[in-house]
Amino acid sequence: EVQLVESGGGSVQAGGSLTLSCAVSSYNVSNHCMGWYRQFPGERAWQRAWVAIINDDGSTIYEDSVKGRFAISKDSAKNTLDLRLNNLKPDDTAMYYCAASVFKTILGTPRPSNFQYWGQGTQVTVSS
Repeated sequence: EVQLVESGGGSVQAGGSLTLSCAVSSYNVSNHCMGWYRQFPGERAWQRAWVAIINDDGSTIYEDSVKGRFAISKDSAKNTLDLRLNNLKPDDTAMYYCAASVFKTILGTPRPSNFQYWGQGTQVTVSS
């Protein structure tokens, strides 16, 4: 059974940084596309917004509002997916979810339906 477990969330002031990590089991992070999504306060699961994805070849795609501030990466040795969040803003406050796909590559704007496995989420709260 594929399991994704996020960690690293917390409360920070605007301008601060966090690193989220997703520990993965029964799934090889190197061979598939993985991504991070976030769910803003008051929104439903179906409204989760994509943040960044990384394909099997290491290519990445970022949502416009996080470009230049967030960095997604894989650690094949640890079989983890990470997301470095820099220069955080109050608008980044959300529950962040790790997602794994059965596909190797996703081109264009990713959709939640592209990902078959999800973690339970980790909360990021940014105060002004």
